[in-house]
Formats: sequence, structure tokens, C-alpha cells
Amino acid sequence: MTLRDLQTQALARLDGFAVLDEPLAPHTTYKLGGPAAVFATPRTASDLAAVAEVIHDTGLPVLIIGRGSNLLVADSGFAGIAVSLAEFADTVEITGTVVVAGAATALPVLARRTASLGLTGFEWAVGVPGSIGGAVRMNAGGHGSDMAASLVGVQLLDLHTGRRGFVEAQRLGLRFRGSDLADHQVVLDATLQLVQGDAAVAEASLSEIVRWRREHQPGGQNAGSVFVNPVPGELAAAQLIDGLALRGFRIGGAFVSDKHANFVQAEHGATAADVRAVMEYVRSRVVEMTGFLLRSEVRLVGFADVESEQREGVAL
Repeated sequence: MTLRDLQTQALARLDGFAVLDEPLAPHTTYKLGGPAAVFATPRTASDLAAVAEVIHDTGLPVLIIGRGSNLLVADSGFAGIAVSLAEFADTVEITGTVVVAGAATALPVLARRTASLGLTGFEWAVGVPGSIGGAVRMNAGGHGSDMAASLVGVQLLDLHTGRRGFVEAQRLGLRFRGSDLADHQVVLDATLQLVQGDAAVAEASLSEIVRWRREHQPGGQNAGSVFVNPVPGELAAAQLIDGLALRGFRIGGAFVSDKHANFVQAEHGATAADVRAVMEYVRSRVVEMTGFLLRSEVRLVGFADVESEQREGVAL
């Protein structure tokens, strides 16, 4: 079957909550990239089950999209099924110091809500423009903390098998900016254990984090830090890039930020290829001059020379 045949088959079976050739640029913070062959926005558990069946029967690759804050999609797009949980999983339940947040919940929203109740341990997330689901997958963090610090576990759905279950945090393979979760495994919600504290202190901490980020990190079209720190807590990627005087380095409409060396900005008229080229130039210069091979914190989607992640995933 051709891709168009598979698209037509998928659309017929996902009637009402899927479209073909949806541009992915508006769904990412880079605002770049081509279309997804199929773009699904499930609203119910039965919708998700239908997506799982289509993936199984067509063999199309799958991409789970939260808020797109760590994605760079190739200009040619993604030849598979992109699944957005934006209309499915954004509820939050708080019982005492235990928080259960849907995968589509925005990190800054949850950080502010918990701080207002005097719950501490999640303040770091106020400046991270991602979702709970994506934050679990990459063990997002900042300001000395991360998801692993408060995560109890997640409700997980395997789109290959249709199995669903609760998985404890220690079984997710969480590490610095990474986990063992595979592409076909969908975080439906996450359970966090926070600490009761003082609301005024927690909100003051939020304000300080927001102030720091505004002073030290650029706005505009970017995906946050591009490279994982090679020695967490000791050596930052930005230090290595700064040491090579690469701030301002440009290819086309993409350039290394003048404000923070580990950010690659995209301006009007930029392409995903421009951003990728800047990333690769920086990576090659750093390894050549320092010996450190930087690992991308940004997920590259649809690039022909990038192997897709082939993790088996977490057992359910």
C-alpha cells in the first residue's frame, strides 16, 4: 500500500477526530516543520483505542504531541500518525499533597495552582512551556529539580498492544532528560507527591524563577535548551558553546541566541533545516574542540538521517 492508501484507511476509521496532512508547525514552539500524514485528536478512551487499532493494522509510525516544546519537525513533515492529547487529558485532581494531572496539563499552570495551595516541590516547572506527558517522557527539570523528584507513577497506554495500567516511577527508567518510554507508549496522567508548605513562600519562589528565566533565557521561536548538559550539575552545554564564541552563529533564519548559548532561535522565514544545520555545526565544533559529543535535548522528527527511537518501552 502507498502512504496515501494508508492515510485514506486511517481517516475512514478515525472519522470525526482525525485529518490528513495537518501542518505541525503551529503545534510546536519552533513554529516550523511540515505536515503529519494523519493528525488525530482523540477525546475519549474509545477514540484512543481506535487509534491503537489503526496503528497496529497500518504499521504507520506514531508521534505523541503535547505542547510541542521539545520538537523540531522536518520541513518534509512526518509520514505517520501524530496524536495530540490536548482535548483528552488536561484534568487535575488534588487530594492533600497528592496531585493527579492529565498528560496535556501545562506545566506552568500546574506549578501555579499547586503553589497557590502551599504545595511545594513543583515550582521549577513554572518556566517550562511543556505538558505533563512530555515532561515525564524526557524527565524535564530545572532549577535543581525534575519530574523524577516528585513523580509517583503514571497511567500508561501502549498503542501497540492496547494495554493500559499504572506504572511506578522507578520502572520508567528516568534519567537526566530521558526515560525508557517508547513512541507508542502514551502517558495519560501522572501522580505527583508534593510537600505541604507555605503558599506565600511557594509563590515567591515562582516569581524568582520567572524573573531569572526572563533575564537569562530568550523568548521567541525556540525549544528551550537544545543540548543536554554533558556533566549534569558540573558542566553545562552552554559553557562549552560559549567557550567557542558561537553566540550569534547563523545559518539562514536560525542562529545561536545572543542571550543563552544553548538556545537556537528561529526567525521569520527560517526553516527546520536551518535550525538543524545550526545544531549540527555547534555539535561538530564542540566535539572537535573539546571532545564532548553533545546529545540533543530537542527531539528531531521526520529527518531522513535521524534514526527513530527503537525502544521496546516500559512493560505493562
